[in-house]
Amino acid sequence: MSDVTDLDDPTTDPFDAAREAAAYLARATGVERHDVALVLGSGWGGAADLLGETVAEIPSTDVPGFSAAAVVGHTGVIRSVRIEATGKHALVLGSRTHLYEGRGVRRVVHGVRTAAAAGATTVVLTNGCGGLNLEWTPGTPVLIRDHINLTATSPLEGATFVDLTDLYSQRLRDLAHEVDASLGEGVYVQFPGPHYETPAEVRMAGVLGGDLVGMSTTLEAIAARHAGLEVLGVSLVTNFGAGISPTPLAHAEVLEAGAAAGPRISALLAEVIKRL
Repeated sequence: MSDVTDLDDPTTDPFDAAREAAAYLARATGVERHDVALVLGSGWGGAADLLGETVAEIPSTDVPGFSAAAVVGHTGVIRSVRIEATGKHALVLGSRTHLYEGRGVRRVVHGVRTAAAAGATTVVLTNGCGGLNLEWTPGTPVLIRDHINLTATSPLEGATFVDLTDLYSQRLRDLAHEVDASLGEGVYVQFPGPHYETPAEVRMAGVLGGDLVGMSTTLEAIAARHAGLEVLGVSLVTNFGAGISPTPLAHAEVLEAGAAAGPRISALLAEVIKRL
């Protein structure tokens, strides 16, 4: 059913597509409005279980415009969760589309646009990433305070000008610090992928002011801001960037670090969500 909405057709309005997906989710879940959305990257999947009762779980491929998960470590479902502490509802997007999948930027950001159309005012974007700071060992969660987009593209089309000065909400970062005062903050650098960065590229990211390197998040954050969402970004350092550690990079390492850190980061994220 995901191909009912043809996001590849340039005549399709991506916001109409998001409204179509949101309407489908409202019917399928029985929840008229979702208040917050979570995009769960590698290592973050357990957070939804701690929020409260899962009202509905829908295969992502059933929802207009969504695709199946293409990366090990991501789930292929969209969940509606009633947040126990507040009675609000969270839309949990476990099937993220990455730019390197070749499906187009519209599909990469369709999830956050759908969340906004579903009524969400806040989105939490998570990812697994490489770290440049030796103090952030694998398994360390880090708040994103800013980003550098090296994908050479944008989710915005035409003469669409959006101020990104405070893209990653200071208010939400302060809230996260209330939950865990030890959280660090850093600048996330998105490369297009799917290959890992070279040591020279990692050094370049550091010269540019980056602290974290990965293959997701920035395009979603831009689209979320354009859609009026308040954004919290959180990275899980799953490995040191290339050239910092002598160990070759591998996706299995990402999964292993995510699994080891899962209980801590899931509890952290759930507690932040409950305070929204």
